[in-house]
Amino acid sequence: SGWILPVKAKYGVVVYSYYTKSENHLNLSVGDVVHIIEEYEGTWYRGFVIGNKSKKGVFPSNYVHLKEAVVERRGRTENIIPTELPIVQEVTNVLREWGTIWKNMYKAQDNLDVFKHVRTMMREIIEKRKRVLSGTLPADEMTKICHQLADLVDVGNRLLKLDLSVRNEKTYQLADIRDLSSLEVFRMHEVASTKVDKKIQEKKIDRHDKTKVMETIQEISSSTSLYVAVKNFVCRIGEEADVFMSLYDGGENVFISENYYVRWGSQGLPKNIDMLNNLKAIFTDLGSKDLLREKIFLVCKIIRIGRMELKEADHKKRASGLRRAFGVAVMDITSIMKGTQDSDEDKQLFIPFMQVSGENENLQQVITRAISSREINHKGQGLWVSLKMLHGDLKTIRHDFQHLVDRSTAEVRKMGFPEIIMPGDVRNDLYVTIVQGEFEKGIKSSQKNVEVTMCVCNDEGHVIPMVVSMGSGENSESQYRSHIYYQNKSPKWMETVKVVIPIEDFYSAHLRFTYRHRSTFENKDKAEKDFGLSYVRLMKSEGTTLQDGVHNLLVYKVESRRLEPNDAKKYLSLPPSRSDLDSYKSKPGASPSGQSRLFNSRVEGFTLSRDTFQISTLVCSTKLTQNVDLLGLLKWQSQKKNLKKNLQSLMKVDGEEVVKFLQDTLDALFNIMMEHLDNGSYDALVFDALIYIIALIAEKKFYHFHAVLDSYILEHFSATLAYEKLTKVLVMYLDKAQQENYREPLMKALKALEYIFKFIVRSRILFQQFDDKDKKQFEKGIRNVFEAINRLMKITDKPTIALQATAMKYLTSVIKDIITVFDPKELSLLLKTFVSNVPAERLTKQKVQCMLDIVHSDIFKMQDCRIILLKMMTHHLKQLMEKEEELDTCGKLLADILTLLRSNNVGSTKGDIQEVTNMLLRTVIRVVIKLDRHTQQAGNFVACLISMLRQMEEYHYDAYLSSFPTKTDLMDFLMEIFSMFQDLISNNVYRLDWVTMLSLQNSTFMRAIKFFTKTLNKCFLDAESFQFQLWNNFFHLAVAFLTQESLQMENFTHNKRQSLKKKYGDLRCEMGYEIRVMWFNLGPHKIKFIPGMVGPMLEMTLIPEPDLRRATIPIFFDMMQCELHSTGNFKSFESEMITKLDVLVEGGNGDQEYRDIFHEIMSEWCGKHQYLRTSGIDFVNLIKTLLGRLLDYRDIIREENRDNRMSCTVNLLNFYKDINRLEMYARYLFKLHDLHTECDNYTEAGFTLLQHARLLSWSDEVLETPNQRYRDCSTHRELKEAIYYNTIDLFKRGKMWEEGIKLCKELAVQHEVETFRYQQLSEILTTQAQLYRNITDTLRPEPQYFFVGFYGQEFPAFQR
Repeated sequence: SGWILPVKAKYGVVVYSYYTKSENHLNLSVGDVVHIIEEYEGTWYRGFVIGNKSKKGVFPSNYVHLKEAVVERRGRTENIIPTELPIVQEVTNVLREWGTIWKNMYKAQDNLDVFKHVRTMMREIIEKRKRVLSGTLPADEMTKICHQLADLVDVGNRLLKLDLSVRNEKTYQLADIRDLSSLEVFRMHEVASTKVDKKIQEKKIDRHDKTKVMETIQEISSSTSLYVAVKNFVCRIGEEADVFMSLYDGGENVFISENYYVRWGSQGLPKNIDMLNNLKAIFTDLGSKDLLREKIFLVCKIIRIGRMELKEADHKKRASGLRRAFGVAVMDITSIMKGTQDSDEDKQLFIPFMQVSGENENLQQVITRAISSREINHKGQGLWVSLKMLHGDLKTIRHDFQHLVDRSTAEVRKMGFPEIIMPGDVRNDLYVTIVQGEFEKGIKSSQKNVEVTMCVCNDEGHVIPMVVSMGSGENSESQYRSHIYYQNKSPKWMETVKVVIPIEDFYSAHLRFTYRHRSTFENKDKAEKDFGLSYVRLMKSEGTTLQDGVHNLLVYKVESRRLEPNDAKKYLSLPPSRSDLDSYKSKPGASPSGQSRLFNSRVEGFTLSRDTFQISTLVCSTKLTQNVDLLGLLKWQSQKKNLKKNLQSLMKVDGEEVVKFLQDTLDALFNIMMEHLDNGSYDALVFDALIYIIALIAEKKFYHFHAVLDSYILEHFSATLAYEKLTKVLVMYLDKAQQENYREPLMKALKALEYIFKFIVRSRILFQQFDDKDKKQFEKGIRNVFEAINRLMKITDKPTIALQATAMKYLTSVIKDIITVFDPKELSLLLKTFVSNVPAERLTKQKVQCMLDIVHSDIFKMQDCRIILLKMMTHHLKQLMEKEEELDTCGKLLADILTLLRSNNVGSTKGDIQEVTNMLLRTVIRVVIKLDRHTQQAGNFVACLISMLRQMEEYHYDAYLSSFPTKTDLMDFLMEIFSMFQDLISNNVYRLDWVTMLSLQNSTFMRAIKFFTKTLNKCFLDAESFQFQLWNNFFHLAVAFLTQESLQMENFTHNKRQSLKKKYGDLRCEMGYEIRVMWFNLGPHKIKFIPGMVGPMLEMTLIPEPDLRRATIPIFFDMMQCELHSTGNFKSFESEMITKLDVLVEGGNGDQEYRDIFHEIMSEWCGKHQYLRTSGIDFVNLIKTLLGRLLDYRDIIREENRDNRMSCTVNLLNFYKDINRLEMYARYLFKLHDLHTECDNYTEAGFTLLQHARLLSWSDEVLETPNQRYRDCSTHRELKEAIYYNTIDLFKRGKMWEEGIKLCKELAVQHEVETFRYQQLSEILTTQAQLYRNITDTLRPEPQYFFVGFYGQEFPAFQR
């Protein structure tokens, strides 16, 4: 026939709509996804739209775009799996789903704000999807876009009231929950929901709101970097230039970073041609304090290199190579740094250039002028740059942004240490800022053109080569030359250079500054010599480095024409600075520091001049210290007499200094301890110093030094007997807890317990490597520590509360290390005693938190240890939950226990589950019953309950249910849990869009109910033990379960329906089968549930699921049969069936399919029965007719055609009258009355009410059922009278006064003859008189009525 099975063409998307009237063809709409079954010569396909497999047909191939897919199980059961990325598949399905909803919103013109917002989001998703499909994105950009797509989908789903997606936090893909515990699923829902709420809230807040900016900055990683790429530099100089870019604080007027340095050629290109189009730098080490600066600028300084004057004529030989200030370019980047303005590496920003004005304007003044200027007349000169903020440390950035930051990218560091000093960040940098000077003109007729040259020399006067860096991006040099100001007595340079000296050269190095006048003419310039010299040593005599800050250096006149290395010995004997000179004058023969260095007042070749020179220095060294106290401790061997003082002084040393010398300081402390093994005089001081260092590492600023401390303990620590000293001091502190002077040091020691025990354990391990003796002594020491802590927990004094709370917070941190050298089981017993020793009603929250920390430790994963600890925990949890104390923390503890018990690496958990359920299941149920359903607390406890029930196997259920001492206790439990299940189903704790969580809850409840039904059949079915209320609760729970909104799959999209069926099946059918089995198990007890269960059973069978209907409709026949055998008829069943059917169908349940299935099944069963063959089938036909009329009524009542609604209502009320269901007949009379009233048909409304009044008598007989319209009427007389009064009023309004007079006369007779109520008689006669007057006084048209008939099959059944 030409049709073949396709090989590749299996899956496609419709790109053109295809509509046809042919039955064999398939109608297609743009966006439909088709599954192709066959193809014909490549021009026609046969298949179906995914989601509607029942409808197959032919369609043209060129209307479909084929996509790659994997085919599983080729043939009739084949399954198509697209090969696109999961996020692409997700957004594709999302766009289809949103598109349909969005289109309907447009048609309905409903919620236009959401409509517009979703339109914008769909466009954004389509653009990002294109980028993902392009396959050209780098890994970091792909991750970022996947994250953005996931956020857009989640926010859009919330706006459209669709389901919440649960995602993997790392990949942003939909999470596979099959292997997750219910508590993990709950927490993932919480995280996802909070994230979506936050995203929606962010859109409502002004993104420039200051508070939000502050919060955003605080959330940013403590390490941030600014990526700068120079795209172009346009500046008409005509000479070579040095270009320096750096970050500038506009509030404090200081530079905060090093320079990014580029040498620019005279031709307008970089001198290093390899850097062309590759000028990029990353400014690192920026912390939250830097981002919070009021104003931050990117400043570019330009120093030209050439002649003194740019416009000088060439007829004379001019000096060249002079560095002259040319101008600056300044841009405010505050908003980019703070994240209030997006930064993008593809977006170019222009920074205008401002030139210096006049010879004496320095660059600092130009920067100030540029910042304050609103507009700059740049004439097209400036820089084009791209900026992007990158978060994380440099290693992370290099990994995540490889396309931006590579080996050629210059790293520009912040001047000074970052907020967090990273381990391994070894630095020995000295930043020198040439600030300013003041120079006499001397013998010259005008002021000098001063050039400062700086180099680094050793004590022998030799220059240390290549240690002066003018900025990142270029190589270091041996000297630095300042730029020149023309004939300026007080030049102000403000140029910063970095000096990077090897540590071995630092001790003997000094900075040397020489000053030279630079002439405009070359021949004069060559004749000039250095006229002055200044110097400063980098190390002080006591071993500390040059102090940070400003230094006013002395300028010495140089008498020789050229400096020689030997000259260093001469000028180094002179005082270097003004402060040294002052000290020298006050104390002749001594150095300012009081040490042995001597200064001379004058030496050969150097004479003190009146010139002055100022520099500023900043040392960033992890090898050298400026602190005398720290230096004293590091060199304790040579200063033993000051050891006690140095140990005490250590705790006053700045933290930055200590962490820089962490390893050396720790070595010194443990060496002191080991050298005094027999003498414990320094043990407490060393212990306190050690605790001080551990406390420093705990600070956020030094948090990353945890790795350094850990590394030190594992690789460098070598004090093999330190454990003896540390345990003894710790026990001593603990035993003296009640002494006031020991409380503060003990508090610090408790906070440092983790690292104290790391040292203890490592010390013991090192000792074992040499000698394994004294094991018992070591274990005794550990035991002594824990016993001392346990004694501390028993104390009831008020001052010890803080110590006990601290112990509970930090003790658990030692478990990981101790179990490597100490018996875990014994440790478990010690921990159990530790928690149990806490006095009752004291530190409850801390106690639960401590148990929570134990659960998170490795010891709880060990089966033998867990048994010991779990019993203690469940005991405390039960007590606290029963008292309703600390429910939040208790819920978290229970949740983490249950999550851990579901893990794979914790051994057998059978006994643990039993322990938890036996102790806590009933308690958790009662907590759930009491909690407010709308709190997070309730959600957590319900998740705990689900987790417990889910982890219980048949063995656990049997053991738990058999543990009740009496059947009464068992019944109470079942009643309680059935009631709770039903309440959770009808009043859910989880949002309706938490579909995954709701499905998990339902599947768990279904499984638990199955176990409980076994107990019902086993213990409560025989005549003696049967409990009607218990069984009744079960049936109502089961019906409530399968009728809940979250299980009605026909309301879901195809994808959602298929996904839920695949994971959980149709739980409605499963519960329906269970109800059927349980009903037929009732035997002789069935009659007790008739007619009470008719309504719930009917509600269940009305669910539009064919399998469920076919399985459960026979229950109705069994009810009929049961009542027939019991009473001889099934009148009560019939009555209840008709009543409930009316209510349920009007409420939206039922359809034509149900009508046909009900008739088919019930007719078949009744036809087989000897006594129901006639009456039963009559009843079935009656229900079929009623269902048809009810369905017509339900459909018509929603129409706008009032005549149709009235006709349908009349049809239905006449049906109820014919079958003598007068209460239903009256119900619909009132509905017809309401329809007439809405149409102002008051006369017809009155006649309708009279139909009801005729059913009543003038007697005091009590009404069988109270009338909902007239709640105060309890007898026939009262109700009939009320209806008459209402009808008279309607006749008055409809001008049918004659009919009103008839009713007045009838009421008058009752008041006069029967009830003797003369007051009411007078009132009704007055009304009657008014009606007579209306007839004579008022003109009215004569009403005309027509009887209308509808003939023909095209009319609805109720009209024909």
